[in-house]
Amino acid sequence: MQINNNINYYLLFILSFIFFNISCTSEDPDAIAANDRKEILEYIKEKGLSDVAMEHESGLFYIMEEEGEGLNPTLTSRLRMRYVGYYTDEDIFDYNEGALITLQSTILGWRVGIPLFKNGGKGTLFIPSAMGYGSYPPYGSGIRRNAVLIFEFEIIDVGT
Repeated sequence: MQINNNINYYLLFILSFIFFNISCTSEDPDAIAANDRKEILEYIKEKGLSDVAMEHESGLFYIMEEEGEGLNPTLTSRLRMRYVGYYTDEDIFDYNEGALITLQSTILGWRVGIPLFKNGGKGTLFIPSAMGYGSYPPYGSGIRRNAVLIFEFEIIDVGT
């Protein structure tokens, strides 16, 4: 009986130790941000986009193919957009030919990047993972954890 109790305590200790180490292992946000920046810059260079890609103060990179005309969208504007979202390995995770959205309900990368354009604007956003879905992509979405996201888009219409 004493041997069984010792084995149970030993097993409990080992399992607690393993659980503690797993739960205390955190991802370093600064290291992730540095890796994201490196990944974005390598992708931009590899695709020959260094002359046209611009960096926003937020850490987001973008290419303005067409600025558009008229109104810049705000967080509460209703937008109709055409877009395709993919990773730096060019695996597509989302696309839409006429999404109706408000920016306040989107990822931070869109809330920062899309207002740089106007009605009819076209471009590409290179979004670091912290401005995308980070460590917690929507359940069942298939979006990778801590993934750099790239969106090619066109603003079809900006409403108020």
